[in-house]
Amino acid sequence: MDGGFPSDWRNDVLAALSQPVEEAPNTWPLTQQEYKRYGRQLIMPEIGLQGQLKLKNAKVLVIGVGGLGCPAIAYLAGAGVGTLGLVDGDVVEESNLHRQILHTVGGIGEAKVDSARRFVKELNPLVKIEEYKVRISGDNALQMIAPYDVVLDCTDTPASRYLISDSCVLLGKPLVSASALRTEGQLTIFNYPPRPAGDPAGGPCYRCIFPSPPPPEAVTSCGDGGILGPVVGVMGLLQALETIKAITAAGSADATAFSSFAEPAVNPPTMLTFSAYSSPQFRSIRLRPRKKGCASCSAEATVTAEALTSGSMDYIQFCGLTHPVNILTPKERVSALQYAEARKNISLSGKSHQVVDVREKVQFDLCHLYGSINVPFSIVSSLRNATTEVVQTPVLQQLKTSIGKGGGEPVFVVCRLGNDSQVAVRKFKELGFDGGGKIWIGDVRGGLKAWREDVDPSFPEY
Repeated sequence: MDGGFPSDWRNDVLAALSQPVEEAPNTWPLTQQEYKRYGRQLIMPEIGLQGQLKLKNAKVLVIGVGGLGCPAIAYLAGAGVGTLGLVDGDVVEESNLHRQILHTVGGIGEAKVDSARRFVKELNPLVKIEEYKVRISGDNALQMIAPYDVVLDCTDTPASRYLISDSCVLLGKPLVSASALRTEGQLTIFNYPPRPAGDPAGGPCYRCIFPSPPPPEAVTSCGDGGILGPVVGVMGLLQALETIKAITAAGSADATAFSSFAEPAVNPPTMLTFSAYSSPQFRSIRLRPRKKGCASCSAEATVTAEALTSGSMDYIQFCGLTHPVNILTPKERVSALQYAEARKNISLSGKSHQVVDVREKVQFDLCHLYGSINVPFSIVSSLRNATTEVVQTPVLQQLKTSIGKGGGEPVFVVCRLGNDSQVAVRKFKELGFDGGGKIWIGDVRGGLKAWREDVDPSFPEY
């Protein structure tokens, strides 16, 4: 014995130390690269290890790779969402670049989905990308959405919004929806928590809030109304944020249990509005729960998977066509080339004519045809028939003295794309500016876009 130890203890220890040590299995749930890449959010209690695993196992579908989709995709990829599905049938145009931050000059003419995939792979190669270079429709919506956990609506038409919302209700998917125009935006999470149609515990859908689409003539696109890049960027970032919150609050970190959105407490549904030039910029509007009798999510729902896939649910017809407008007869319209020729002949004959540009003043100031007068469409559309007015407005009086003056000279109405000009022609005739048919009033088909393409390539494009 040596100090209470067996005499041969040294031999036992030496023998043990000479044996190869069995390495403990690697039990770290994330790779070293993932720990390093996501470390700044891993140490937040709102995310932590379990939240990061949920993000890694999540599949998110982004429908629309434009002004909303680009910032949402960038931040979802940066956060480590495992699979991103990208849906868009368009190509990159130069006019996209001031707000669609994933695209570059080198990608002009390239599919937006390809451009976005390249950006994501350079940002985070750990993210898997699924590409859908198509427009979403009743034929493909259910099949496209089914594999995903959360859907982002980053589109810009009422028809697509109704279609996507109906599909998410049918498939039990949360829908993070946003929109932006000019300096304002709004954000809502629909069908959250997702429940079968008729379950009042489920979140309201798009139809609950907007049971009827807006009139087609009231729908304004970014191309017509304009958009400030940071505004649509803010709304896209908020979509990414709400998606991350929904994912990290959901169920288990196990991919097989991810779809359980029932576990976390969900706040009452709200719509967040943003106005860049207001104070405060953000406002939250409390929304009502699911609407009784909603065609999509109530117990009396009439929207079915069969209706979507069969084509009997015609979303374009339901919402109405916004473009192109076709309300004038061929005799009331001339092409850009015909107007250019008429403009030359009228000038050579010593006669005159009138050109009325019905774009808003800010667009008229950018560029306009020489000799045209500006009567903004917002003013035109607000005018009522003079015979029903007790006091005629100054604008009406000015129009009467301007349009058709000089003994019946023809009046050509022009706008940017040839849509508002048709409505204006109809309104001018209703107001009697054509003298009961004595003065020709018509529009230039295709507007100033056609003028640039067919007559004067130097005319600015915006």
